[in-house]
Amino acid sequence: MKVRIGGGATDSEAEAVAAALAEHVNDDVEVYLGDADEPAAVHEAPEDADESAGDDADDLGPTEREELLREEISDILEGGPEKYKERLPDQDKLFVRDRLDLWFGDEGGDGDGDLLFEDGKFAHFDGWHPNSPDVDEADDGTRLPADGLITGAADFDGRDVHFMANDFTVKAGSMAERGVEKFLRMQQRALKTGKPVLYLMDSSGGRIDQQSGFFANREGIGKYYFNHSRLSGRVPQVCVLYGPCIAGAAYTPVFADYTIMVEGMSAMAIASPRMVEMVTGEQIEMQDLGGPQVHAEQSGSADLVARDEEHARELVANLVQYLPDNSDEKPPSQPAKPPAKPTSGIDGLIPEAPNRAYDMHDLIDRVVDEDSFFELRPEYGKEILTGYARIDGRTVGIVANQPAQRAGAIFPDAAEKAAEFVWKSDAYNIPLLYLCDTPGFMAGSSVEKDAILEKGKKMIYATSEATVPKQSVVVRKAYGAGIYAMSGPAYDPESTIALPSGEIGIMGPEAAINAVYANKLDAIDDPEERKQREQELREEYREDIDVHRMASETVIDEIVPPSELRTELSNRFAFYEDVEKDRPSKKHGTIL
Repeated sequence: MKVRIGGGATDSEAEAVAAALAEHVNDDVEVYLGDADEPAAVHEAPEDADESAGDDADDLGPTEREELLREEISDILEGGPEKYKERLPDQDKLFVRDRLDLWFGDEGGDGDGDLLFEDGKFAHFDGWHPNSPDVDEADDGTRLPADGLITGAADFDGRDVHFMANDFTVKAGSMAERGVEKFLRMQQRALKTGKPVLYLMDSSGGRIDQQSGFFANREGIGKYYFNHSRLSGRVPQVCVLYGPCIAGAAYTPVFADYTIMVEGMSAMAIASPRMVEMVTGEQIEMQDLGGPQVHAEQSGSADLVARDEEHARELVANLVQYLPDNSDEKPPSQPAKPPAKPTSGIDGLIPEAPNRAYDMHDLIDRVVDEDSFFELRPEYGKEILTGYARIDGRTVGIVANQPAQRAGAIFPDAAEKAAEFVWKSDAYNIPLLYLCDTPGFMAGSSVEKDAILEKGKKMIYATSEATVPKQSVVVRKAYGAGIYAMSGPAYDPESTIALPSGEIGIMGPEAAINAVYANKLDAIDDPEERKQREQELREEYREDIDVHRMASETVIDEIVPPSELRTELSNRFAFYEDVEKDRPSKKHGTIL
C-alpha cells in the first residue's frame, strides 16, 4: 500500500505513519513525502496479521441481542397457555406446530417437505410479551403468540404452497386484527405467485371483543372472501378442518376448491349450537349440526373425510398430484400403468337390459391406470361418480353415471356435484371424460322442490362452458336430457363414442311404449296378445335408439369394441391434448 503525506513531515513522522497503517490494514505500507519518488519509510505487515485476523473472526458469534431474539422466537413457538395445550391429546388433536411438522417437517408424513419460511411470528408481540415495553408483567393467560395464526410458505411433497394454520391454544384459534392482516397478505401473495394455497383450519371465528379492529374494515375479515373469490380458479385452494369452525371461519372451507374434514374432530356451521338454540330454540350437538357426515352426505360441502390427521395429509398429498399450480399450467402427468382389471371384461360387465344394475367403478378400473382413480364426494349425490384419474399417465377428470344407485338417474344433488366438478376441472385445464349410462334427470314432486331444473341447468351450463378437451362415451342408456348433461354430440365434445350396448333416445322403451301406445295396448283384450305386442313394440323402439342407427346417421363418431375402449380414449385424449376453444366475448354468464 502506497501513501503520500505532506513534504514538511519528518522521516520519523513518516515511519510512525507507516507503522500504524501497516498494523491497521494488515498490509505492507510505503510512505512518500511530498513529490518524492522514493519512500521515506517502509513498514511490513506484522507476521501474525493473517492469523490474528482469523482469530478475531473466530471470536465473532451471536451477540446477546441475537440470543435474546432467539429466546423470544422460542417462546412464540410454544403457542398459547399451557393448559390449553394439555387438552389437545384428549381431542386427538395435534398442537399446531406439531401439525406443521407432520405436513412439512422431516418427522411428519414421509419427510418429503420443508417449511421454507414463516411470516408474522411477532404479530401482536406488544400485546402480551414481557419483553415489550407495553407489557408490565407476564401473564400466561393472555398469551397471544403470532396472534393465533401462522402463515408462510412450504415445500409440500415437491410442490411450493402458501399455507395458513390456526393455533387453537390461542383464544380457540379465533381471528383478530393482526392475524387477519397475515391471512390477507398470504392470499394476496398467492395471487402474485400463482402457487396453491393450503388452509389448515381450526378456528372458533372472530374475536367478538375486538371486532372493531377487523370485522367490517376494508382490509378486515370480510376481505378474506373477496380474496377467496379472486383466487378461485386461479390457484387450487385446499382446506383441511381440524376443529369446529364457526361463522366466518366456516366460509373458508366452503370457498376452497377442495375441503377435507377429519372424523370425530371437524365441524363447520354458520352458528354454534348455543347460538342456534338462542335463535331457533333447537337443541343440537355440534356433530349433528355440522359434522363430517352432515357435510359429506347431505350438504356436499366436504369433498373427503379423513380418519385422522395423518390420513388428512395423505389425502391432500394424493389430490395435489392431479392439480397444476395455477390456471396457466397443465395438470401433471405420471408414468403410464396398465389398468387394475383387464379391458377384455368390459363388455361382459355391462348388462344387456337397460334397467339392470352394475357398479360403474368396475368399468373405470378397466379403463384408467391402476390405482389412479381418486374419487371426490363419494357419499354425496351417489348417482354420479366424480374424480380424477390417469389414462396412460395423463390426468383426466371423470364424470360417470352410477347405475348401482337409483339406476343412474340424475337427482338434484348429483347434478350439482357434477356441475361443480366440471367447473373446477375446466378451471385447472383437466380434460374431461364422461361415461354415460343414465335414464336422464329424475322426475317427481320431491325433486322439483329440490330444484332439479335449477341444478340440472347448472350441470348442462358447466358442460357447455368447459373449454378443456372432452370425450363422451355412451356406455349403455343415454335417455332424455341425460345425453345433454353428459356432454353428448351437441355439447362440443372432441368425440362422442359408444359401446355396442349403447342407446340414445328421448326416453327408455318402457316409458315410450306407455306414452305412445297405451291406448292401443289397452284395447287388446287378450293378455297374451297384449304382452306379445308390447314386446314387439319394445324391440322396434330399441332398434330406433340403438347406437348403430346413431352411428349410421353420424350422430356419434364411432362404435368401439369394449376391450379397445381404453386404447381409443388414450389416443383421442393424446390427439386433442392441445385443442383450443374460445367462449363468446362477454363479461360472464348469468348462471351460477
